[in-house]
Amino acid sequence: MSISVGIIKETFPGERRVAMAPRVMDMLAKVGAQFIIERGAGLDAGFTDSEYEAKGARMVATADEVRKDAEILLQVRVDDSPLLKSGQIVIGMCDPLSEPKFIAQIAKRGITLFSMELIPRITRAQSMDVLSSMATVAGYKAVLLAAVQQPRMFPLMMTAAGTIPAARVMVIGAGVAGLQAISSARRLGAVVSGYDVRAAVKEQIESLGAKFIEIDAGESGEGTGGYAKQLSEDAINRQREALGNVMKDMDVVITTAAVPGRKAPLLITAAMSRKMAPGSVIVDLAAERGGNCELTKPGETVVDNGVAILGPVNLPATIPNNASQMYARNLSTFLKNMITKEGALNIDLSDEITKETLVARDGQVANPRVEALLGTTEKA
Repeated sequence: MSISVGIIKETFPGERRVAMAPRVMDMLAKVGAQFIIERGAGLDAGFTDSEYEAKGARMVATADEVRKDAEILLQVRVDDSPLLKSGQIVIGMCDPLSEPKFIAQIAKRGITLFSMELIPRITRAQSMDVLSSMATVAGYKAVLLAAVQQPRMFPLMMTAAGTIPAARVMVIGAGVAGLQAISSARRLGAVVSGYDVRAAVKEQIESLGAKFIEIDAGESGEGTGGYAKQLSEDAINRQREALGNVMKDMDVVITTAAVPGRKAPLLITAAMSRKMAPGSVIVDLAAERGGNCELTKPGETVVDNGVAILGPVNLPATIPNNASQMYARNLSTFLKNMITKEGALNIDLSDEITKETLVARDGQVANPRVEALLGTTEKA
């Protein structure tokens, strides 16, 4: 018994990743999967058609042919193609907590949809955690953007022309992206500080050689599932005041604070950014969610009072080769979890991973959180 798995070239503007990397295909091939791949699907990520063919994939000319023949479609960003068939299984990122109406549209068409953003944060699912994988890429790239943008070098240098002091970098938010940013900035030689509303991450920040910034916001920022929670307005104001006093001495500030399914918290007001010295840089990784900085414009660089505020979007797509390999492994591990020893697909809703990620099935929205956002169930 075999399962046909389809891969298409992504169509979202600026998206260069692909849902499967050649070196990862063996994971699913061993459990009977057969691949149908659109020609050119991996070129933007550095993967040639011949690499896929060498792994046994059947290459077809168009995405339409893939959708027609594939039982399961793997995507980076799920689209609402009219060629998706009722009963077809689609696995990818679809931002269900921000786009519940899109999920409802997919559901009405009889498509079974799994959202990789909803992978539960449990030990067994760590190798499937797409958000962590992509946040790792984003945190790394944020530091590179800051290093290129700012008019100073990161490391301390002793030269014949004098001593060049190390850049001072502050990272706000110590999730996966923030910790990777701290680590990357340290590797480049910067003096790094980190802040998070969750006091529990102090040890992680310090273990990377950064200084933990102590701020008493008056309440805990610990949320569920390892995420931060939304602070009260009073706590946010206290946090901003303290952060502003620290920021004015920084060369680079990288913000990564986000709450799933909600607008990003505003941490840096225009007045706060204007306290920084001309030439300083703010990289706002929450730009796609509205931004942590008041002056952020998604996809743009704003220069205000000499301070550059970068609002990058979809940073993983700017390092498509490695990002695709990581994403493909996440997808493959997830799908393999639903394939039996006989090579058949088994959607077992007693499995926490399967249950939490299933958002559409049998013509209905299948996730309670998405239903609540649509108003079809009462909010908890």
